[in-house]
Amino acid sequence: MRDLHAKTRSIAASRTLAAAYLAGGFLVSGSLAPARANDYPTVAVADYVLGCMAANGETATVLRQCACSIDLVASLLSYDDYTQAETVLRMRQVAGDDEKMAIFRETTATKVMVDRLRRAQVDAEVRCFY
Repeated sequence: MRDLHAKTRSIAASRTLAAAYLAGGFLVSGSLAPARANDYPTVAVADYVLGCMAANGETATVLRQCACSIDLVASLLSYDDYTQAETVLRMRQVAGDDEKMAIFRETTATKVMVDRLRRAQVDAEVRCFY
């Protein structure tokens, strides 16, 4: 029973931290900071942080690392560039006519988009998770 209460408190604390981050930005140091100067909508930031936490663990530390990660990606890519690269990655996963889907897999422009996103994510992982 004690473990259940501890887990419940941990989940509540993680949700509180997530709400604080979304309200104003949360730095790796753990201090609240003014909102970032970027054009990423709150929903996109929340989606990224939740996906990151699902992949890496749902702890306060991981929340800070994931928040740091999206902040860094946002500092390197405009929201338009980010959504275009994410769209290309999703389209690459679609099964179907290889000839029609080749534009997402083989063109230089889409390769550059995805490479920029991946470089930003690697940079964010190195700087935020290690």
